[in-house]
Amino acid sequence: MCACVVGEMASASVFQDEFCCSICLDLLTDPVTVTCGHSFCLKCITGCWDQEDHKGVYSCPQCRETFTPRPVLRRSTLLADVVEKLKKTEVQSDHTAPSNVGPDDVECDFCTGSKHKAIKSCLTCLASFCEVHIQPHYEVPRLSKHKLVNASSRLQVKICSQHDRIIEVFCRTDQKLICTLCSMDDHNEHKTVSAIAERTEKQKELLEMKRDNQRRIQQKEKEVDEVEQAKKYLQASAQKADEDTEKIFKELISFMEKKRSEVKESIRAQEKAEVSRAEGLQEQLELEIAKLKNRYAEMEQLQPIEDPIDFLQSFQSHLTSSPAAKNLPKVTFETKFSFREVMKSVSPSLNEKTKQFLQDILKGRLLQDDM
Repeated sequence: MCACVVGEMASASVFQDEFCCSICLDLLTDPVTVTCGHSFCLKCITGCWDQEDHKGVYSCPQCRETFTPRPVLRRSTLLADVVEKLKKTEVQSDHTAPSNVGPDDVECDFCTGSKHKAIKSCLTCLASFCEVHIQPHYEVPRLSKHKLVNASSRLQVKICSQHDRIIEVFCRTDQKLICTLCSMDDHNEHKTVSAIAERTEKQKELLEMKRDNQRRIQQKEKEVDEVEQAKKYLQASAQKADEDTEKIFKELISFMEKKRSEVKESIRAQEKAEVSRAEGLQEQLELEIAKLKNRYAEMEQLQPIEDPIDFLQSFQSHLTSSPAAKNLPKVTFETKFSFREVMKSVSPSLNEKTKQFLQDILKGRLLQDDM
């Protein structure tokens, strides 16, 4: 009776009503249990049956089942202990400090009036208890068999909606959480394991996913470094080519002076195009790294979850449906980019070679060959 009563408990009043005598409507005093299973105060049931002595037939005041001869009443030690605990917890609760429930805390379902912070939730009772009201679960033998977890506001999601039983089995065939009755009915021929066993397997999978994610991050960071080095070399090469070109142009005659600005513009355009390409790749790589780090952070938050149901539901919700980041093509950058051929074209001979140099520059052939 105790386990059934506690399992139905949603508030203090409901819990107490189950331990009240249906005759005097007060908490049981010297509780006794008759053959039909209902319990009453010793004084109350004795008074009722004394009035039925003349009939020789005695009935339960609650279910009206009859007994002959008059049953021998024996004190229910278990009920007496539970009622005593209830009285003590109510007295303690009345003298505790004001409510200490924060915005992210779970309220005690048993507190009347000012609610207190729950420290444990019972998967059998489907209720949460503060430090005072959890004590019967530690001290009453039958209550001590209940499954306690850290206080949670998500108790209902741990119950099978079809059978109203605790979810504690994982169906690998359908990839879903079920109760033991489900495993015997709709999932009878499916491959099923306990939620705890599945959590162990998923933890191993999670660790491997984390290692793979970390490798991806390291690879992308390496590629970013490569792009950065290529970009710096490209900029330095362009700067040197610009300086060398400037020196040669100063020795040229007015013809070269007129064309100098066009050559510099061509160099700058080529530099801008290459730097822009490098920066675009760098931005994409850094964005992918950020996504991978966010995914890694989700895995870090998921790993320490001990409750198998919370873990598996969160795992399926956040990781199973979230695709891994796609790999960008490996960056291939020509680190030997040079304007050397441009410089060779500017020779001491300021006649035919100068004119040819300018013609080649204007046609864009030399810059394309360097690429």
